Amino acid sequence: MTTSLKLPTDKIQAHIDSASGHIIFNNPERYNAVSLEMWDAVENALNAFATNDAVRVVILSGAGGKAFVSGADISKFAKERGSKEATQHYNARLKVIYEAIENYAKPTIAMIDGHCLGGGLNLAACTDFRIASSKSRFAMPAAKLALGYPYDAIRRLINAVGAASAKQLMFTAKSIDADTALRLGLVQEVVTEDALADRVTDLANTISANAPLTIKAMKFIATQVLQPDPGERDLARCEQMVADCFSSDDYIEGRKAFMEKRKPDFKGV
Repeated sequence: MTTSLKLPTDKIQAHIDSASGHIIFNNPERYNAVSLEMWDAVENALNAFATNDAVRVVILSGAGGKAFVSGADISKFAKERGSKEATQHYNARLKVIYEAIENYAKPTIAMIDGHCLGGGLNLAACTDFRIASSKSRFAMPAAKLALGYPYDAIRRLINAVGAASAKQLMFTAKSIDADTALRLGLVQEVVTEDALADRVTDLANTISANAPLTIKAMKFIATQVLQPDPGERDLARCEQMVADCFSSDDYIEGRKAFMEKRKPDFKGV
């Protein structure tokens, strides 16, 4: 059963299918370029999925088969970034949403089919996994547009592919194909276009069938490992989340299922 979310713009669509929450960038005539109202809708969907225990994985994708996300919608720049104050507001909103995805409590998957450019590449780098179709292409074209690129975006790209490869992408502003992205570690898998949705669904279902408390703990601890300032790492919460796993009903269920040679039925408690 699929349940759709009501959002303030139809250029972002969101629904729940099985244990997966889907966020779809639906601006195909502009290669899914994103406006401020679209980012606001993304935040609404993320908040709704975060508080819904039935949702165990969130999948982000682009509509139309030509792009995942191609960055900011330049046609909106005059309104949304036409002054210093407007630009500061826009950048602040993006920072909040990118960080929300990067630090999201539930696993996130970017399903990439087509162009993944600029802000779209930054968005993809915020997710836990990136699965791409073989036709996909990736680029960081800021140097061709004289755009400044913020610290966190560069940090995420370096985390994904390493410093030298990140610099090559940024300094040349050239695009790379899916196989190169796989070799660099930017994406974790490349499949045919026809197989993409099924592969992402299979991955999401595999994750969803595992113990939610364990996944939640692993996700949080992973974000702490990547926290650039060691003093900001919440190691006490890491320890508590691990302890919560061992004291849970799911831990008892996992051991029983193993001994009984059956699939466990985890409840997240």
